[in-house]
Amino acid sequence: MNICIVGAGYVGLTTAAVLSQLGHSVVCVDRDKGKISLLNSGIIPIFEPGLNELIENNRNENRLLFSSEVEEHLEKNEVIMIAVGTPSASDGTADLVYVKSVLLTISEVIRTYKTIILKSTVPPGTGNWAVRFLLDKGLSSDVFDIVSNPEFLREGTAIFDSLHPDRMVIGATNEIAIERVRELYAGIQTETLITGRTEAEMIKYGSNAFLATKLSFINELARICDVYDADITKVSVGIGMDSRIGGKFFQAGIGYGGSCLPKDVNALIGAAATKALPLNLLHTVAEINDSQLDVYVEKLERVIGSLNENSHIAVWGATFKENTDDIRYSQAIAFMERLAARGCQITAYDPLVAPQIVGVSWSDTAMRAVQDVDALIVATGWQEFLQGDWKEVKGVMRGNVVMDGRNVLDRIAIEQEGLRYVGVGRP
Repeated sequence: MNICIVGAGYVGLTTAAVLSQLGHSVVCVDRDKGKISLLNSGIIPIFEPGLNELIENNRNENRLLFSSEVEEHLEKNEVIMIAVGTPSASDGTADLVYVKSVLLTISEVIRTYKTIILKSTVPPGTGNWAVRFLLDKGLSSDVFDIVSNPEFLREGTAIFDSLHPDRMVIGATNEIAIERVRELYAGIQTETLITGRTEAEMIKYGSNAFLATKLSFINELARICDVYDADITKVSVGIGMDSRIGGKFFQAGIGYGGSCLPKDVNALIGAAATKALPLNLLHTVAEINDSQLDVYVEKLERVIGSLNENSHIAVWGATFKENTDDIRYSQAIAFMERLAARGCQITAYDPLVAPQIVGVSWSDTAMRAVQDVDALIVATGWQEFLQGDWKEVKGVMRGNVVMDGRNVLDRIAIEQEGLRYVGVGRP
């Protein structure tokens, strides 16, 4: 099939690489000429394991093209996939300005039938609104179908997730469009769920909201474990063994971040608010996540004393999770900002990024970052940190505190070197 993907961001690039690998002819378009120039030079602007190789292979096979000529390719291709961003507006709702811009361009250029797939994460009702929008712009109903087809990718494992999804959700009302989307993903073995457009959009938001709820729930249990000297790592394993609950997204830490969970929880709250429907549970989920850093700051202060200009803290990790260069809504960065606001001297290291943060200086190695510090905070679970040389760390630190912001470190190995391990919900 001939496919035009609009948006060369994280979802657009990953989807373009995977669909071309499945044998389709794919063009990924974006109005950012600088980004397209980089892509055509073989430079991928995001880090995702396996993505570079997949893109290079399919460009060499002439199955994948990048272009800034948006209008030309919208008209030429039978399938149009919208994969632009839906950032948070000032009130927390999803801003559909980029989606609306793409639809406006579509309304101006298409003359033959297109299957238009909404891959962007959009609020419930957006697909139905898109139909009305195109009809109001003068398009005939027989030249397009709108399909809501959400993605369920995890950064760091997006290629695997695309090729081995838990499910495929196709939200559409036209059988021709449904079969075309089935054909699009031929070769991927998974269960397919056919729904209406709004149900498909709700599945995406509901999935992310539930994952955020699990994380806030286990973080709140960790606070209980703290006051009762219980180990949350054992508690989470025991709860997760219940087949009704499951053990995924059940790891206590400094809170969830990234481009999806915080944004989508707020967007769902905002979407419900437009219908005068309060979502008390999700409000609490967000509040717990927002306050999780306070728990760690207070714990750090209890073990090293007052946090001020005399406190020298090292932070390992800046991305919101390992195996990605994404720093959106990063709790690691938020942690650094909290400490900097207290006047602490902060030295940080991350394998991929070094964003400008007021009060933070960056080291080129993990070990240089801990030179003469009072405490080390591991804020992202990079494998490099999990395999740290704790004897060497002890030798260069001024203090002896290692705070595990993700509850992923080998506590025994750390304590054997004379360091003080501090987690959350771990006595």
